[in-house]
Amino acid sequence: MAELDPAGALDNALDLYLGHLRVERNLSGNTLMAYGRDLAAFLAWLSERGLRDWEKVDRGRLMSYMLDLSARLSPRSRARALSAIRAFFHFLEEEKILSCNPAHDFESPKLPRSLPKALRPADILRLVTAPETVSPLGLRNRTMFELMYSAGLRVSELLDLKLSMVNLEDSFLRVRGKGDKERLSPVGEVAVNLLARYLAGARPHLAGPKSGALVFLNHRGGRLSRQYFWRILGRYAEELGISGVTPHVLRHSFATHLVEGGADLRAVQMMLGHSSLATTEIYIKVGAERLSRVHRDFHPRAAKAGDEPPK
Repeated sequence: MAELDPAGALDNALDLYLGHLRVERNLSGNTLMAYGRDLAAFLAWLSERGLRDWEKVDRGRLMSYMLDLSARLSPRSRARALSAIRAFFHFLEEEKILSCNPAHDFESPKLPRSLPKALRPADILRLVTAPETVSPLGLRNRTMFELMYSAGLRVSELLDLKLSMVNLEDSFLRVRGKGDKERLSPVGEVAVNLLARYLAGARPHLAGPKSGALVFLNHRGGRLSRQYFWRILGRYAEELGISGVTPHVLRHSFATHLVEGGADLRAVQMMLGHSSLATTEIYIKVGAERLSRVHRDFHPRAAKAGDEPPK
């Protein structure tokens, strides 16, 4: 059991906990600072209300603190603060400093589900066709971009692709996704033709002793890293003036454009490799919001009530 000086019980408990995180949990300096800031703010709030006895810090007090935060912080920031407080109280309970944990089963604020970013089809076309196809590296880049968008691949799935997983004759890939689950991903004709050209002409120029069966190789014949792919994609996007482009944006655009085009949601789920249909359903909202914007911008009777002429 840890010994605390009653005169400074709150501060002492925080020092004890941060020492535990630093020594026994080996957390990074940035993580420790984040925990320290959230917990110091909570302890200052308690101190302002004269609460120096841990046994008086009950569920009601914690609820009051979270309500106070709701007026100042976003749901994400409140959830982070509550996570720090939960872990802190768990530590105090384990150390027998606290007999009852007021944060036990305390629900986190519901976080708004962020909508994935999708590029317009015109911007996708500009991006995936940006690399030249004369040099081996240019053809490789062009093929990778087209394949990611055509098959809705994650960047790890693209870079882990093996020669045995490619079926050009039937236009599909055997992809190994999250949880080591395999799925079949259909590939469009443009991507199939580019992949055939790359495998026949460019890959042999890049291949070396360490290439193995990987489809896409770096200039030394080794595996492409995720960071290097990000840099390649980012360079082309910057040159085109398209902002906010990440590898996952190509996958999001693939799914959004399919749903907007009327594709069956179950089919999109299978192509993305989502284990739950609920994960795929977010693209319905993406499509609906985009259609709403189009209607609002172009329909003659979509004006706000205040914009209508007086009768």
